[in-house]
Amino acid sequence: MKIDSDFNDFDALGDDHIGTSSETPLRKDAFNLSSSEKIEIIKGDVKHIMETLGLDLNDDSLSGTPNRVAKMFVNEIFGGLDPDKKPKASTFDNKYKYGEMLVEKNITLYSTCEHHLLPIVGRAHVAYISNGTVVGLSKMNRIVDYYAKRPQVQERLTIQIVKELQTVLNTEDVACVIDAKHLCVNSRGIRDIESSTVTSEFGGKFKENETRREFLDYIQLDTKF
Repeated sequence: MKIDSDFNDFDALGDDHIGTSSETPLRKDAFNLSSSEKIEIIKGDVKHIMETLGLDLNDDSLSGTPNRVAKMFVNEIFGGLDPDKKPKASTFDNKYKYGEMLVEKNITLYSTCEHHLLPIVGRAHVAYISNGTVVGLSKMNRIVDYYAKRPQVQERLTIQIVKELQTVLNTEDVACVIDAKHLCVNSRGIRDIESSTVTSEFGGKFKENETRREFLDYIQLDTKF
């Protein structure tokens, strides 16, 4: 009975979308293994899962799946766990003295729900107000992509993006809004294909109603080319 109760608690944790920390939970030995070593171990684990499900890995279509999944986990969708892949966000002096907010909206976001390892797909909108330093536009996209490429909850992802830009730009005046669909909701469980999740994190001047309203108005603009 105790075991059944524990498993029910774990299921509820995931379905209720509960996160435990604003930092990604990593073990102290997280980086002891090389990428190639991790791929080999994960390949064996995926093979075991597939065989347990009753799949015949001698089939031409399935034989390479464990290796493909392992490489995808390490090199692609969970590449944001590797600190060596963190984008180098070079900053520059704000020589043109631009003092208004800068908004990078509709940043395509692909992440993975840490409760069911299913995709999170959406868009991030990021803004900052320079205090004398600016960052290249593409670096904002790369920061979003880096923190998205982890097992995530959307709340943590939103916070991590803001904290990273605050550190890079040396200012509290950073904001982020994410609107995303979670396939753990859309394709399983309740299977609500229409719902999406919106999270926000506002720092510094963006906590003020007028500045926040301006940012939210900007991301509503219908940009067409």
